Amino acid sequence: MSDLHLGAHDPVAVDTLPADVAAARPTLTVVTGDITMRARVGEFERAVELVARLPEPRLVVPGNHDVPLDLVVSRFVRPYARYRAAFGTDGNTLLRLPGVTALGLNSMPRWRWKNGRVTGGQANAVVATLGPPDPSAVEHGPVRLLALHHPPFVRGSARLVGRAGLVAALVDARVDLVLAGHVHIPRTRAVDLAHGGRGHRLVEVVAGTATSRRTRGVGRSWSLIVVDDRAVEVRERHQCGDGWRTVATARFDR
Repeated sequence: MSDLHLGAHDPVAVDTLPADVAAARPTLTVVTGDITMRARVGEFERAVELVARLPEPRLVVPGNHDVPLDLVVSRFVRPYARYRAAFGTDGNTLLRLPGVTALGLNSMPRWRWKNGRVTGGQANAVVATLGPPDPSAVEHGPVRLLALHHPPFVRGSARLVGRAGLVAALVDARVDLVLAGHVHIPRTRAVDLAHGGRGHRLVEVVAGTATSRRTRGVGRSWSLIVVDDRAVEVRERHQCGDGWRTVATARFDR
């Protein structure tokens, strides 16, 4: 899920979301940033309360709204201080679980407001932590998952800085799933990549806004991803009144 925007949220969505996620009994719960609206202390307090109600284990990364906007000193000297106090990390986190290896990247530099960036060091970390030690073990190894706030394949003015290096890393590491948010519109697709004469296909899942009032023509939603040996299936769960239901499903062969 993504773009909770606590501080500009729908109370019913906040109340009902955790139970709907828990009903799926997830192996991993991923939150891809913009957890707060303006990175204020009270908003982070609400964020901690909500995230604590989501099933464990959890992988959480920051978004552009989780860095202070109105306090210049805080933004440039201690940009992640409130986020780190709330979640105990700066957003670069690795989790190794049965069946899945998941890496979260902080794609929000202090010197940008909206667009994101992935550094060379972060791209190297993708290969080092997600890349299989033996290429022949790819088909039988754990699902390799990368989570960040900014969709990495957007072009034009919203293009992710460092995109070329990240694409190379995704191919080298044979990443299966890329999870993102930011745009408030859910989207799931297969993406074909190429680097160094080699091709690779992965599944990109961009979550909509889960609890925010800032909808963009699409209602609040979160994405349930089910992976087995044959396929990746993504079910969009949309808020309907005081509950949630699946309104779209996409399936991709592995």
